[in-house]
Amino acid sequence: MVITSTLENVPVDLLQPILIHLPDRRYLSAAALVSRAFNRAATPLLYRRLDSQVKLNNVLHHPSATLLKRPELAQYVWHVTETGAVQSVMPNITEDIVAALKLCKNLTSATWVDDTLSPEANFLPILDVLMTLPLRELTICTQYDPGERVWARLNTIQGIRRLSVWSLERGPPRVLQGWADVLSSSLTHLELCRCAGVPATILISVFTKLPHLQELCLKGAPSAAIPAIMACLPNLIALDTEYLGFGNYRTPLTPLPRLQRLTVRTGSVDVLGPQKLWTWMRALLPHQNTLKSFTLSAFAVQGQMTVPRQFIVNLTAGHGESLQEFAVGVAQVTLEAVSYMCSTCPQLESLECSVASSDVDMIARAIEAAHNLRTLKLHVAWIADDSVDLPSQYDKFSTGPHIMYPYYTNFPRLPSEGKRIRFTEEQARALMLQTQLRSIGIGDQSYIGRWVWRECSTKVAQDRVQENVVFEVVGDVTDGPFI
Repeated sequence: MVITSTLENVPVDLLQPILIHLPDRRYLSAAALVSRAFNRAATPLLYRRLDSQVKLNNVLHHPSATLLKRPELAQYVWHVTETGAVQSVMPNITEDIVAALKLCKNLTSATWVDDTLSPEANFLPILDVLMTLPLRELTICTQYDPGERVWARLNTIQGIRRLSVWSLERGPPRVLQGWADVLSSSLTHLELCRCAGVPATILISVFTKLPHLQELCLKGAPSAAIPAIMACLPNLIALDTEYLGFGNYRTPLTPLPRLQRLTVRTGSVDVLGPQKLWTWMRALLPHQNTLKSFTLSAFAVQGQMTVPRQFIVNLTAGHGESLQEFAVGVAQVTLEAVSYMCSTCPQLESLECSVASSDVDMIARAIEAAHNLRTLKLHVAWIADDSVDLPSQYDKFSTGPHIMYPYYTNFPRLPSEGKRIRFTEEQARALMLQTQLRSIGIGDQSYIGRWVWRECSTKVAQDRVQENVVFEVVGDVTDGPFI
C-alpha cells in the first residue's frame, strides 16, 4: 500500500522525461499499467507517433480504429505515417483514416509512403485533411510521382520547416518550383532526392528563395553547381550531396556558408576515386575549423576506394581543431594516416574506415593519440607481419609509449596474408579501459562498454561497496563481409 501511494504521488513532469528513453512501445505499454500516475505519463508518449503498416499475409495495422473509439487520445498525436499499401489492402478504410486525422488537432508532422501505382488517388483525401492541421514537417516518399493535383495543393501549404520529397520514378523532377516562395520564411531542412536533369539555373533560382535553409540533402544535382547553390544559402550548416563527375560552372562571388557537417556519396570505376573528387570536396570547405563531421559513402567497381593521405592532411590542416567525426565507410585509409589524424584532431570522437593491419596492437598504437575517441569502426584486411613497416612513422606522431597495451604485445601474428584475427572481448576491454572508447568494431566483431552498478551482498563490508561499480563489455558479433 505504501509503494502504491508513493507511485501515485510521482509528478508526470518527472516521469515523462524518464519514460521517453524506453526503447519501444512494448515498454511504454507495460509502464502504462504500473499505476494511474504512470498511465498518465505513458499514454501521451504511446500515441505521440502513430504508424500504419501492412505486415506479412496482408495483416493490417492502423490506429484509426482506436482513435475513432477513443477520440480523447487524438490530442496526444504529433506524428503520423500513412501508407498507400493500407488502402490497397482495404480500400474502404480511407474514410476512417480521414475521420481519425481530423481528430488530431495537434498534429505537426506527417509522412506519406506509397509504392502503389495510384499515389494520387490514395493521397488526395489525406492531404486535404493535412492542409487544415498545423503541419511543420512533411515527408513524401513514393515510387511514382503523386500527380499534378497533389502538387497543386502542396504548393499552397505554408509554415513547413522540414520537407522531404522522394518520388523515384516517372513524372517530372519536383524541385519546389512555385512552392519555394511560400516556404521562404519557414523552411530550414530540405531533402530533394530527384534533381537529375534539372538545369543548375533552375535549382539556383529555387534556392535563392530559401535563405533560412540550414540542412540540405540533394540527389542528382550537377556537382559543378553545388558551390553556387551553397552560396545562395548563408545559414547552411549541413550538406548531403552526390559527386557525379567533374563539370564546368561559374565560381560564385558570394562567400560559401560555414559547413559543420558534410556528407558526399559517389562511385568510381577504379580505386583512386572519381576525377577531381578530393579537390571538389576541399572547395566546399573554405573556412577554418568549422567542420565537425565528414562522411564519405563511396564505392569502386575494381576494389575499395583509397582516401589520399594529402586529402587527410589538408582536411585536418583546415578543420583539425573542430573535427569530431570522420566516417568514410569501406574506403581505405593507411594506419599512418589514421595515426596522423588522431594526433592532429583533438576533438575526434568517432572514426570509421578500412585499414590494413597485421594485428590489433598495431591498430591500438595508431589511435593512441586520440584522447577523446569514443566510437571506432574499422573494416580490416589482415595482412602478413612483414607486409607493413610503420613503427617509425608512428614515432613521428605519437607522444606516448611505443606499445600502448603491453599486455597484448603477444597478439597472434599472421604468417601469411588472408588469415583471420578475431578481435576478442578481452582486447576490447583493454582498449576501452585505457581510452575513452566505448564502442569498438574491428572486422566483424563489435563491442560496447559501460560502467554499471551491481548490487552488493549484505555480507560485503561497507568499505568495499565501490567494487560493485564494474565495467561491462557486451559483444554484438555479426557475420559481416569484412574479416
